[in-house]
Amino acid sequence: MDWTAIREEYESTDISLQDLANKYDVKYPTIKSRKQRQSWSKDAPKDASTKTQGALSKAMKGNRNAAGHGAPKGNKNAKGNKGGNGGPYGNEKAVTHGFFRKYFPADTIEIMEQIEKRSPLDMLWDQIMIQYTAIIRAQQIMYVEDKNDLTKVLKKEKPGMFGDEKEWEFQFAWDRQATFLNAQSRAMSTLQSLIKQYEDMCRQGTADEEQQLRISKLKAEVSALDKERMAETVVFKDDLHE
Repeated sequence: MDWTAIREEYESTDISLQDLANKYDVKYPTIKSRKQRQSWSKDAPKDASTKTQGALSKAMKGNRNAAGHGAPKGNKNAKGNKGGNGGPYGNEKAVTHGFFRKYFPADTIEIMEQIEKRSPLDMLWDQIMIQYTAIIRAQQIMYVEDKNDLTKVLKKEKPGMFGDEKEWEFQFAWDRQATFLNAQSRAMSTLQSLIKQYEDMCRQGTADEEQQLRISKLKAEVSALDKERMAETVVFKDDLHE
């Protein structure tokens, strides 16, 4: 795709983004997003406009399809397509994107277009990676050093007659650790459920060798993490009895 030529045509003529998208068979959100990122402007210097117009005129000269500024006579693809502002009649994909385009920003539409190219197995793997990443990250956020690890959090503060009045919340190690273990246990259950779904899809013959290998590697890592979690639970309980 020659985006330089498309940009020059946009900046040097009165053509709209929608007409450009139709002309070059590009999705409207894609060309709109590129316009925003590269700051296309109708007020761009016109020194390139003459060159662009000349190239366009040369390309159009002798082009029989351009006669009358429309599709060739009898072209059924154009039937029902008023003004060239949409896909062929009954094109559900174009209708769906047109609906979302009314309400979603261009970058959201672009993400949706990328997702469409991914298989259900790839999307499931994405969920697994997001869940697994959250579990690993929680190890740092919710880390409790030992049973004497006391956290003091300011809940409320307001001015008073004899200085600011402050209300504190004390988070004891055993409460924080118990909360962490419960949350991690639920997160691990969700992750293991996602892995099971992935394995079931692999058995149906929808996975290649690389996809099967990566789930085997992940299962080993999750198993080791789960054993470590169980060991921490035992240590935590022993500490409480001391």
